[in-house]
Amino acid sequence: MLGLTDPTVIEFDVRTDEMLVNMGPQHPSTHGVLRLVLRTDGEIISEVTPHMGYLHRCAEKVGENVTPIQFIPYTDRMDYLAGMNMNLGYSLAVEKLCGMKVPEKADVIRVIICELNRVASHLVAMGTYGLDLGTFSPFLYAFREREMILDLLEEVCGARLTYSYITIGGVHDDLPAGWTDKCRKFIDYFRPRVAEYHTLLTTNHIFVKRTAGIGVMSKELALSHACSGPMLRGSLDKSKGDHAWDLRKIEPYCGYENYEFDAIIPPFDNKPDGSVIGDCWHRYFVRMLEVLESLKLVEQGLEKYRTAQGSHRIEPPRHLHPGEAYVETECPRGAMGFYVVGRPGKEPVPLRVRAKSSCFNNLSVTDAICRGCLIADIPAIVGSIDIVMGEIDR
Repeated sequence: MLGLTDPTVIEFDVRTDEMLVNMGPQHPSTHGVLRLVLRTDGEIISEVTPHMGYLHRCAEKVGENVTPIQFIPYTDRMDYLAGMNMNLGYSLAVEKLCGMKVPEKADVIRVIICELNRVASHLVAMGTYGLDLGTFSPFLYAFREREMILDLLEEVCGARLTYSYITIGGVHDDLPAGWTDKCRKFIDYFRPRVAEYHTLLTTNHIFVKRTAGIGVMSKELALSHACSGPMLRGSLDKSKGDHAWDLRKIEPYCGYENYEFDAIIPPFDNKPDGSVIGDCWHRYFVRMLEVLESLKLVEQGLEKYRTAQGSHRIEPPRHLHPGEAYVETECPRGAMGFYVVGRPGKEPVPLRVRAKSSCFNNLSVTDAICRGCLIADIPAIVGSIDIVMGEIDR
């Protein structure tokens, strides 16, 4: 036996086996039918591989076999939490192809409705993110206010999830009598409630510990993966001269250039200890601040609606023009693009229809920002990306 003073060094060769673990496609924290294959060494993640295809419905091929008006309901089912924004993007692409000029009134209604839908979408993102990290109350609070927004949208178009309201040439119907007053009352009710969300979640000690400094994504990494929306803006730094990449600001559509609002990027004065720009907490907080900016836009839209000129819709042409058109819009999860190619001759059906998903690009960075984290951090990181699988798979 070796004594305690023996200078002989004993070396131990300790090796652990890597293991592949499936998270999903039925896991509630994967936000839909997403399968994540985790390569782990104990509790440490060394690789994350997303697997998709469980929700694929050939939406783009369907778009090449129906008229543009008939395809509007299919866009609802892409990002089904922001159906109005999906309707708008495709409608703008077809309108660009056909050279249509939409009336001012239609543009104002589109801004009002899309910003309300953005608020409803961010409320789902906030509430489900709380569920991912183990708290239920924020989910109930978020859906309490979201139901009020859905009541407003239902009064406009008769639907609460898949709307098909924004269409080619404008919107299907004008705003109902008394709707604008109801919308103002909702805003007056809702704005003070945002402080409750921050008390419940944003500054919650456990929530901060689960999100601050976790899943850090640099600006360079975000740009290399073509991330957009809050996912990208959460990694920018205003103090370093970064500008918010928001299509409503840099490439305005529907008259957004006539509205006053801020595109939100860090740094934030009230960030918690341990949080760094580009982490899960910053991505979450960007969405929370965007809710307030959307309320500003809705209020301005309601004022513009009083004096807006023209009708709520013009009739689209019976035939698509030959050529091609591509339009990107700033949806709740990022830049959503639609590409439409018209057939030669007098064909009403597009030759090609394609959609560029913001969620697809945002999800592609999952492996890079999950390496080295714990298995328990995966729900926090994936939840901060805020994906909708219907938009990714289509």
